[in-house]
Amino acid sequence: MGRQEMSLYFKFKMAIVVRSDLNMSTGKVAAQACHACLEAYERARKRKGEYWKEWHREGAKKVILKAKSLEELLELENKARRLRLPFALIVDRGLTEIPPDTPTALGIGPSRSDIIDKVTGHLPLL
Repeated sequence: MGRQEMSLYFKFKMAIVVRSDLNMSTGKVAAQACHACLEAYERARKRKGEYWKEWHREGAKKVILKAKSLEELLELENKARRLRLPFALIVDRGLTEIPPDTPTALGIGPSRSDIIDKVTGHLPLL
């Protein structure tokens, strides 16, 4: 089943976007994606409780995508803000692999899939 077909089954989703230009290890990428997921989850629960509940009921769909640069990640953040989507930009503390204050990932949603696709629909899967 393709990406388009899958979206027909889920009215809500969360998108997690990780920078691919930082050459993070697999474990670091997983950790940053988890940070983005948890932070966006909490913000959505507080701000968009009805969407959060429905997303949870549907099975909590998540897609993990990649951005090629800091500029692209920040552009996605701005689009999410303009569309009033819950989001969380993750900035690493620099304790392991990358310098302090490096933005690494962005969690968007959970919210309606069609709105999130306006921000991330063009991005490749990680």
